[in-house]
Amino acid sequence: HQELMRAIIVPGNGCTDVHAANWYAWLERRLNQDGRFEEVVLRTMPDPVRARRAVWIPFLLSLGADCQCVLIGHSSGAVAAMRLLEDQRLGGAVLVSACHSDLGEPSEAAAGYYPPSGGDWLWTQMRANAGAAGGNIRVLHSDNDPFIPLSEAQHVAEKLDVQLNVAPGHSHFFEPYEGLVEAVYSVLIEGEQQALQSSSANGADKIHRT
Repeated sequence: HQELMRAIIVPGNGCTDVHAANWYAWLERRLNQDGRFEEVVLRTMPDPVRARRAVWIPFLLSLGADCQCVLIGHSSGAVAAMRLLEDQRLGGAVLVSACHSDLGEPSEAAAGYYPPSGGDWLWTQMRANAGAAGGNIRVLHSDNDPFIPLSEAQHVAEKLDVQLNVAPGHSHFFEPYEGLVEAVYSVLIEGEQQALQSSSANGADKIHRT
């Protein structure tokens, strides 16, 4: 019997009440109604405005971000998910409105995620840690995001060697969007399949060795 995965929704910065912001509570309700996850976690983050890496990454780990978990990150939350994936295996990740540079914003540079101060991006490790077999990542972006150009997400998807899903006219994803649900379930299904294949392979290996 395979354990159900958990979902963690990681908001963008500036959200002092995540349940009143953007599509987060809508997605939490949708995923809970469908019952395909063991639990759907949506919490207002500590340090919500500055969204510092040194605060957010430990907090995500304290929420149980592990190999039985799909992380759904938006904006700063997507960037936090990327850095977390460098060191922590997850079941998979959905990156919404992600970027790889601070876009010249001093407040973003100070958050500690971006090169040069945050260190180089470890794309290979990120990909390897997404799912039991790796690569279980979806990147979503709009073609008219006023804050993060599409080229940022194109770079992320290219470096991770995953597909980029472009949602025309969805700005910075402030509103509920059905494509989010589809992306989450796509990652969930692949994550479950990878976990199953991995445990079967481990089981066969044990039998072979005994």
